[in-house]
Amino acid sequence: MQNYRVHFAKDILGVPFTVGSVGILRARDPERARRAAELRFARQHGVDDWRERADRSEIEAPGGERA
Repeated sequence: MQNYRVHFAKDILGVPFTVGSVGILRARDPERARRAAELRFARQHGVDDWRERADRSEIEAPGGERA
C-alpha cells in the first residue's frame, strides 16, 4: 500500500487554480486513493459532491509525478 496526495483545482478561464489537496495514507491503488480523497474533500467543505467546489482532481504518486 502506498501514500498518495490528491490535488483539487477549479478552472477559471481555462486555467486550473488549486483549491485544496488531501493526503491519503495506505491506498491499494491510485483510483481508490482518488475516491477516498474526493469523499474527504467533500466532507471538509460541507458539500455532498466534491465537484461543487472543484472541477478536477489529480493524483500525485509517491514519486511526485501527477496523473
